Amino acid sequence: MKDLQEYLRKIEEIILQGPYKDQWDSLSKHPVPQWFKKAKFGVFIHWGIYSVPAFGDEWYARKMYMKGSPTFEHHVKTYGPQKQFGYKDLIPLFKAEKFDAREWARIFKESGAEYVVPVAEHHDGFQMYKSEISHWNAMEMGPKRDILEELGAALAEQGLVNGASSHRAEHWFFMGHGREFDSDIQEPMHRGDFYWPAMPEPDHHDLFSKPAPTEEFLQDWLVRTCELIDNYCPKLLYFDWWIQHQAFRPYLKKLAAYYYNRAAEWNEDVLINYKHDAFMFGTAVPDIERGQFAEAKPYYWQTDTSVALNSWCYTENNQYRSAAEILCDLVDIVSKNGNLLLNIGPKADGTIPEKDASILREIGKWLKINGEAIYGTHLWRKYGEGPTQVIEGQFSDRIKKNFTSEDIRYTMKGNDLYATVMRCSRNGQYRFQALGRKDASHEPNFAGIIENVSLLGFDSPCIWTRDESGLYVNVENVQSEYPIVFRIELA
Repeated sequence: MKDLQEYLRKIEEIILQGPYKDQWDSLSKHPVPQWFKKAKFGVFIHWGIYSVPAFGDEWYARKMYMKGSPTFEHHVKTYGPQKQFGYKDLIPLFKAEKFDAREWARIFKESGAEYVVPVAEHHDGFQMYKSEISHWNAMEMGPKRDILEELGAALAEQGLVNGASSHRAEHWFFMGHGREFDSDIQEPMHRGDFYWPAMPEPDHHDLFSKPAPTEEFLQDWLVRTCELIDNYCPKLLYFDWWIQHQAFRPYLKKLAAYYYNRAAEWNEDVLINYKHDAFMFGTAVPDIERGQFAEAKPYYWQTDTSVALNSWCYTENNQYRSAAEILCDLVDIVSKNGNLLLNIGPKADGTIPEKDASILREIGKWLKINGEAIYGTHLWRKYGEGPTQVIEGQFSDRIKKNFTSEDIRYTMKGNDLYATVMRCSRNGQYRFQALGRKDASHEPNFAGIIENVSLLGFDSPCIWTRDESGLYVNVENVQSEYPIVFRIELA
């Protein structure tokens, strides 16, 4: 086991010697990497012990100790009482015997993703990589393989950027319900133990103030995360919620300074993703879970969502979204200055479910044709137009967006303006109101000169005219269940 205090001293030395200090004003000087702004689309991976029961969702470790919950009842019925068969006893069943990192990387490449973010440690506290902080990791138990190392090497072969996600913060209370009855979660427990510290779950009214995690837990969190940085050099470090607890603030600043300074040593451009204002605005990239913004933002941001509505991990009853629906979200998000991080959930044996893979491949086929309207683009003067309102905020991905042929999203690259129509019209006629010589919203006239209009992926010629009320385009014999993209060449 690595000495905690020795690692903490190393962290302080790196912060002292590097260009970034553990102060918000210093961290605010760290830029958002250009590779991230150009990438637009990434893949998130929730895979771990919770993939073994494949029941409910990825919070199985918490819910199986909550008396009266469906997960509690399922666990007792399937595996026996929690005293005799606890969450730790699922680890030997997590064998990953069919895990093929190169096959995963090939599927991700086919999807059109530019970066990949596996969950390195979920709330359950099991590390999916070799660690000297705790023996409860995938190299020593379960698969007995360094999952992050294998996947990182395979991603590099495909030219994909590797990231890592830490959900460790919530482990403070994640297993706490197991102390409320005779289960395998009992004292004594010490730092490095799997279930430690299993504290009572905070009341939702004081979720981010009290009770606060101890200094020992916070130091352990910092060292675990810095070990992840040092050993795997992720170019994107993603954090789930609860790090916004006030007790984490000084540790977040140390973590960011350490990460940015280490990246400077490597000559790499990196970023941190966070939720709920955990980091000071301007020091990292904000992320919206299962939701998006209604309007374009002047700052860069990201949405994380999943191919399944009910769970981030594989379950036997996943409720999948369609590729067409996800593509509409991608287009909308990119038009508003954001990226989409799309999650999949592999099975416990290491295979990617056929439905997950199919959705990724459908997205990839669309991007192969229409990717020029996504990758490397930037905001236009308007993000879009149309009658369908996108509900702003997190956890809104269950709200169905009934886009029409009047719903259009704009992106720009070089001399080309891209107008993506969310749904094909039945008669092949389209109106782009924002491209009129004087648009109907009475904004300043669009003075650009249009030289040509073409439709990506189709041979049908575009017949177009333009007046004060809009650009009018007519194409014949074009139908698709996916968004269609017009390239508008400007002089």
